[in-house]
This record gives sequence, C-alpha cells and structure tokens, in this order.
Amino acid sequence: MLPRIINWSISHKRFVLIATIAFSIAGIWAMFRTPVDAIPDLSDAQVIVMTEWPGQAPQLVEDQITYPLETELLKVPRIKFVRGMSQFGLSAVYVVFEDGTDLYWARSRVLEYMNGVRDKLPPGAQPMLGPDATGVGWVMQYILADTTGTLNLAQLRSIEDFVVRPALTSVPGVAEIASLGGFEKEYQVEVDPSKLLAFDIPLERVAQAVQSSNQDVGGRVLEMGGSEYVVRGRGRFTGVDDIRRVAVGTGPGGTPITVADVANVQIGPAIRRGITDLNGKGEIVTGWVVMRYGANPLAVIKGVKQRMAALEPSLPKGVRFVDGYDRSSLIEAAIRTLRGKLFEESVIVALVTIVFLFHAQSALVAIVTLPIALLMSFFMMRVLGLTANIMSLGGFAVAIGAMIDAAIVMVENLHKHMERNRATHPPKTHWQLVRESAQEVGGSLFVSLLIITASFLPVFALQDQEGRLFKPLAWTKTLAMGSAALLSITLVPVAMGYFIRGGVRPEEANPINRFLIRIYRPAIQFVLGHRWQTVAVALALLVITIVPYSRLGSEFMPPLNEGSIMDMPSLFPGVGAGEARRIIQQRDAALARIPEVQMVLGKIGRAETATDMAPLSMIETIAVLKDKSQWRPGVSYDSIVSEANNAVRTPGVGNMWSMPIKNRIWT
Repeated sequence: MLPRIINWSISHKRFVLIATIAFSIAGIWAMFRTPVDAIPDLSDAQVIVMTEWPGQAPQLVEDQITYPLETELLKVPRIKFVRGMSQFGLSAVYVVFEDGTDLYWARSRVLEYMNGVRDKLPPGAQPMLGPDATGVGWVMQYILADTTGTLNLAQLRSIEDFVVRPALTSVPGVAEIASLGGFEKEYQVEVDPSKLLAFDIPLERVAQAVQSSNQDVGGRVLEMGGSEYVVRGRGRFTGVDDIRRVAVGTGPGGTPITVADVANVQIGPAIRRGITDLNGKGEIVTGWVVMRYGANPLAVIKGVKQRMAALEPSLPKGVRFVDGYDRSSLIEAAIRTLRGKLFEESVIVALVTIVFLFHAQSALVAIVTLPIALLMSFFMMRVLGLTANIMSLGGFAVAIGAMIDAAIVMVENLHKHMERNRATHPPKTHWQLVRESAQEVGGSLFVSLLIITASFLPVFALQDQEGRLFKPLAWTKTLAMGSAALLSITLVPVAMGYFIRGGVRPEEANPINRFLIRIYRPAIQFVLGHRWQTVAVALALLVITIVPYSRLGSEFMPPLNEGSIMDMPSLFPGVGAGEARRIIQQRDAALARIPEVQMVLGKIGRAETATDMAPLSMIETIAVLKDKSQWRPGVSYDSIVSEANNAVRTPGVGNMWSMPIKNRIWT
C-alpha cells in the first residue's frame, strides 16, 4: 500500500506540489485566524442561574430560592453537580456539566427546567441565566475617570451604566460588561413610623401606592381632521416631586394624605456590595470586559479598545478611559516567547541537518518539510477549534525534532543509491533511483512516525481540568507528527527528485561523520561483546533513578508569571462597606509604594455579574507590575511578593497572594 502511494506521488508530481501549496496557504490563513490565549481555558462547562431578591437575608434566600432551584436543576441531563450560594438579596446556582458538553446546549436545557420552578419562587424573584462566559473570561479592565474633577462617583456610575456599558457590550465576542464602583442612583422613600401610626396608614399601602402610580396607561386611537392621535395616560415619575405628590389615603374632611406627609423622598445611593480603588488614593468607577466563551481574547480586547476610542469624544467633557488590567500583553509576551523558541529550534534543526548531510540541496528537502507540516497542523487546529497557547504550541516544540527524521533517512538512502549507481552499467535514471530509494525505506519510516504519533494517545483519556490542560499539547503534537508522516510518503520523494540532482559526496567525505563513526564502531562492538554486563548497568541506572524520583515535588501545572500579582485575603464576615473601603485603601497604598508596581486596582466585594459572587469581605486587588527592564537590580517576582507581604499588614487578616488568571481558574 505505502509503496503504491510513493509511486503515485512521484508519477503525479504536479498534483502533489499543487496540493502542498494549497495546504500551505490554508495553514497561513488558519495561523492568523486561530484564537490566541496565554493558557487553555480550564473552566468547567457550567451555567449560572442568578436570582435577585432585594433586601432579604441570606438564610431566607437559601430556603425560598436557592434550594428550590437546586432541587429542580438536579434533573438536568449530563450534569456533574449543582451547587448554590446565597448572599444578602442574591442567589446563585452553578450547574456544572460533564466534560465535553456543548455550553449552549447546556444553557437551553437549564432554561427549559427553570420554567418548572418559577411558580414556586416568591413574588418579585425572577431567575435569569448568567452570561455565556467563564471565570477566565475576565480579559480587560478599564477605568472611567473625570479629569476635570466636576463629576462625582454617582454621575460617573450613571455614565458607565447607561452610556459605556451598552456601547461596549455590542462589541463582537463580549458577553457582558461587569460594572463596579461608584454609586448607583435610586429614588428612596424613607417613611416615618410615627407619622404612619398617626395617620393609621400601613406601610404596604405606601409601597403599593408608589408602585401603582409609576406607570403609563394605554388608551385607543382617535382620528380627527384626517390625522390619527394616540390616547394614553401618562403617569411615570419624572422626579422626586412626583413621588411626593402620590396620595396614600385621606384625612379628616377628605384631605388627601400624600407620600410627602409620611415619608422623606430623596435621591440616594443603592446598597453597595462592591468597592473599587486606585493606588489607595480614592474610589473609582470601573468596568470589566467579560469575554464570550470560545471567543478570541486578542480580537475582543482590540475591538473593545477601538470602540472606546470611538466612544470617548461623545462622553461629557473631561471624562476619559484609562487602561487598567489588560491580558493582551501577557498573551503576546507568552506567544512571542514560544514562537521565538520554535524559530530557534527550527534553525538549530536545519543547521544540524546541513552539517550531517553535507549537501545543501539535500538538507533543503528536510528543512522545507518542517514549515509545511506545521502549516498543515495549524489548518487542522482551526478545523478542530483549538486555540494557540503555550500548551498547544508546546506540542510543536516537542515534535519538531522528530518531524524531519523520515526526510533525513530517506535522503541518506537516496545518497547511497546514487553512490552505488555510479558503478552500475547501464546507470539507472534519476527518478528511478528516487522511486526505489523512497520505496525501500518509506514504509518503515511512515510506520515509525505513526508510532511516535500514537505515543500521546493516552493523554486523550485525561478528563476534566487535566484533560483541558494537556489535550491541546497532545493534539498539536499528534497533528504535527501525522502531517510529517503524510509528507514523508508524498512530498519528500518529489522534493528529493527536484532538489537532489548531483554533487552528493560519500558519507566518509564528511569529517564529522568520520569522527562519529570512529567513536561509534568501537562502542557498539564493546556493548555487543558484553551484552549481559550492559543490561546490568542499564538496570542499575534505572534503580538509582528511583531515589531522586521519590524526592521530586509535584504540581498540577508550572507557574506562569502573568506580570501581575493579586492580593486576595478574606476579612471577617459582616464587615461594613465603610470599614471595607478603609482597609482596601490602606492595603492598596502600601502596594503602590513598591517601585516595581505600576498600578494597583483595588477591589473588594462583587461586580455586577453572575460570574463574580465575592462577598463584601473578600479582597481581589490586582497590582500590575512594570516591565522587567524597569525593575531594580536583583529583584525577582518572588522577591516582589515577599516585599508586598511585609508591606501589607492588616490586624487579624492573613495575607494570600495569587495571580489574576490563576485565581480565576481555581475559583
């Protein structure tokens, strides 16, 4: 079978070359279209059901909302587990599905089962699905700043909620914008119990009167004078005065009793469950860009920045966007480093090939095979929906050395045939030599490459986070070796026929080969003459390795320096918003004094998103570090963390340090 494929490839040289060019072009297209990230998304396929029930205690939220939802959603097929979380006025239920479940199929199933539990929930509690995103989808943070100093935090938050967030949400790949910080404006009716008692008016009547008065009433259409007019009753509030004039009852003599008679109506801030700070100098209004599941992080960040640049001129005078946390720099640095190492490895392989083959045209056959096989792998990555990250590109780094083995052996075999052909009468034609030499070793080489390809097949049996971490590496290594095996019986014989025409020197003419053969022959003769001793030494070395192996540490994945550190201790439960603000500003100011820290983005509590259920007692502050070229001599990442640990001290609070992506993976 394999000799026939080789013979067919040589007989259809133009078709092989055209197919190679087509796959190369497709690979180049796929290389620029493949989503790029720093690491694979290790998050489970999960759907979040969030329910707001304002003003209710966590225990009541647990009993009335979280528990009924959990028991109903346990019926959803293909789930691993369901867990719930109840906070003040808020419930979140996480439905985690089996590995490999399509996220949008899961969302539709959860939505279907939610319909069966809506009637069991209290009035006013409406469950809704969270965004189609994971915790790792927090790719960018921006700050909405007022350079004039004329706008307060409430006004900035209103701009964020009603202008910025709708505009940025429409960017392709954005699941939602999670706003945080400032004050959400609301109309507040503060009733006076003594006045309610004096007028004999229950509190429920005030709430019902305000609610029923804040609505328009639809009428009918009237035609007068050839024109059509819509009749409606306008009753929605336009300000606090409208609320004050709402009647809640009648006094002696039919005098109306209004809301203003029993309550104080004002505009004030909503209850805050999250606070943000910048460098310990004061509160800010910020927003997190939450990327849609499966989107390209670099493309999303680029699209958001373009939209912000277009939106900024339309904002009030002095309001500007300030960049905060940005994952694109980490992604670009990680991919740039790995691509550089891949290039260096390819150059080293090419140089070694040239040195040992001692024939530039012959080395070109093996060298050309390498980038073509990589481009074919990129095309298959795009077809399979894989992302380019340090794990998937690492598979190429593992495979590069073995990818051109078949081409080198096949070229050397052609050299031997050409040497023997000089003494043959009549000599064989050039393409006949190529066909015979390729068919002689092609089958064995193809099978050997397939064996190397199959060596990573057990990795595909890994499940959950282990599988999501290592499967991209196994996929790319398998694709690269499979592409090299295919090229070894198609393109390599054709390339040998075109490139290797003459000037081939005998193996003994290469001084490096002569030197290595001079060492190799005595060594192989010695080990073959002392077979049992050689086996005994090998077994002894194997036994010796047990000692260092038993002392090796273990870790799920090596640490990735993300260029940022995260301060994430937990305070005692029940801390108030004022005390939380004081603590976070104190800690942020201490972090900002470290010379290597560029910016400190303080956060305590939760943002307005279902993907963040942090209580008000949890700190998640990000300290963005400067470029390493600006660090003090001798300073490392570990020393910065140690210095931060010594500088940031809060009585009764234990420090805990992590990194943004790492924190999101494990939570």
